[in-house]
Amino acid sequence: MRKIKFAVLLLLVASLTNAQENPPFWDDVQAFKHQDSIQMPPQHAILFVGSSSFTKWTDVQNYFPGYTILNRGFGGSSLPDVIRYENDVIFKYKPKQIVMYCGENDLAASDSVTAQMVFDRFKKLFSDIRKRFSNIPFVYISLKPSPSRWELREKMIAANNAIKNYLSKKKNTVFVDVYHKMLGPNGTPIKEIYVEDNLHMNAKGYGIWKKEIQPVLLR
Repeated sequence: MRKIKFAVLLLLVASLTNAQENPPFWDDVQAFKHQDSIQMPPQHAILFVGSSSFTKWTDVQNYFPGYTILNRGFGGSSLPDVIRYENDVIFKYKPKQIVMYCGENDLAASDSVTAQMVFDRFKKLFSDIRKRFSNIPFVYISLKPSPSRWELREKMIAANNAIKNYLSKKKNTVFVDVYHKMLGPNGTPIKEIYVEDNLHMNAKGYGIWKKEIQPVLLR
């Protein structure tokens, strides 16, 4: 009996140790790998990658009939998280186009994170992508205005402008501005397009995104 208890204790300690060693969103990425092991997604799809605004867009394929969409948004990820897992969530799929939404959680993580830091992180990720896929069409979705993060709006606007200006000088890139499309006549976020957390979107919000994104998708 003591041996059994000791063995169980060792397994528990090993499990806790592994959990402590794993970086953030490890389980999300392992889930993607498991899905791929069951059925590998088609190569040369349009890859949606980034944070939870994509994760929660579970029916994204229905918004873009006629396009092959692969959604690899995960959790509340920030740009460093996507960089950490870029081999697993971007490069392995050999997409024909990349659509990215990420950077909002970077600003929300800490008051010390600046728009310049978000821009620098984005440049690192974009550089990594260009090194692997030198001319792949790339779409960046602007940071959105969320009622629950309205105090971050100045940083978000600054980060959006920096990324927009940077991409304007790069080939095969598009900056999609959803920020201003999600504001009402009074200049504040349209509350009706968000779910109860005032952060993530409902179908109306994703309808706005569809309208702005679809014209730049590759057939």
